[in-house]
Amino acid sequence: MMLHLLTFLLVCYLYVECQPIAQGPFSVKQLFAQANTNKIKAILSRKFEEIFNHPSDKSTSTFVGIPGTGSCTCVPYYLCDNGIINTNGKGLIDVRSQDSVCETSWEVCCEEGDQVDNPIVPPPGPNTQVGCGYRNSDGLGFRVLGNVETQFAEFPWMVLVLREEKNATGSVYAYQCGGGLIHPQMVVTAAHCVYGKNKAFKVRAGEWDTLHVLELYPYQERKVQEIIVHNQYYAGASYSDIALLYLESSFDDAANVKTICLPPQAQTLESGDCYAAGWGKDVFGREGKSDGILKKIDLPIVPNKKCQEQLRRTRLGEFFELHSSFICAGGVPGKDTCKGDGGSFLVCPIPGQKNRYFQMGIVAWGIGCGEDNVPAVYVNVPKFRDWIDWQMRAYNLEISSYQY
Repeated sequence: MMLHLLTFLLVCYLYVECQPIAQGPFSVKQLFAQANTNKIKAILSRKFEEIFNHPSDKSTSTFVGIPGTGSCTCVPYYLCDNGIINTNGKGLIDVRSQDSVCETSWEVCCEEGDQVDNPIVPPPGPNTQVGCGYRNSDGLGFRVLGNVETQFAEFPWMVLVLREEKNATGSVYAYQCGGGLIHPQMVVTAAHCVYGKNKAFKVRAGEWDTLHVLELYPYQERKVQEIIVHNQYYAGASYSDIALLYLESSFDDAANVKTICLPPQAQTLESGDCYAAGWGKDVFGREGKSDGILKKIDLPIVPNKKCQEQLRRTRLGEFFELHSSFICAGGVPGKDTCKGDGGSFLVCPIPGQKNRYFQMGIVAWGIGCGEDNVPAVYVNVPKFRDWIDWQMRAYNLEISSYQY
């Protein structure tokens, strides 16, 4: 029975492969009548794996045929030297209407002879932005169209915190939360992300698209050597929800790996538009529901008194008191940091400095997600500036990496 089924499938496969594209409908009887018996015998003599096993690795080049153009190969845009995609910042990529020929928006169908062996990495321009907190508003190498997806390396201080999970073949690393790079060897994140987890962690910097390895500059990874949780962290109500991750070694300075500035102790902002970013999903990699590209939202700062009043109208009740270790932002319909964004940053423009930001908050908790007049709650980073400075000195690290 199995042999008959296999024979039937093979004949169907052979027939479809050999017929013109514009073939009309046909019956099973016609299919068997037109099949070439010698070809069937030849196919049956081959190993099953040779017929049905096809490469599934998305990172390999794919050969495709385009009517009127002949054959080409889908490769990362910077491996094609055909004059269509450039690397000087003028390339525009729309992630909402990807090319139907290639599998991702970051690949182009490159004709033979136009392919190059190694990535074309443009030399960085004159470095006029020395120091922390500079945002690459237009990205690096190309520009993405859309107001939700970040540009590549737009927030070069964004990091992923990954936890080690054991399996039958060894171990893998899964997404735990986000974080901000304040020193090449130190990351600031939320305490609830790492406290009491009994896991090994590592940090990835320079990441942008978690589903593909097509970025112009590669990401870097470092193992976490020590976790420093604030001594007043209270998991029950998330008070003082801040932690530092001391890495085994420093990240290398790169165009897509930079540090974020920190505001001085007790810095306050009563208004202003800030940015939060994150991948916003529970599963890291292809199992996630999003397309893997780092997202951003602009959020207004909400004064603590107003935030407390608005949160009292939720299930928290009329007696809720907002702890001084928190600040609030958002309350705009459809804009919020949600599940999976924990530990990520809330950055705001540094007054009097163009395109430069400091980290005012860390994604902590919220009621619902993206509801009108219900702000999200963030760790009040300025409240802990002295504590951060003290920890940095204890590890013999310079605080100049986040000073401005």
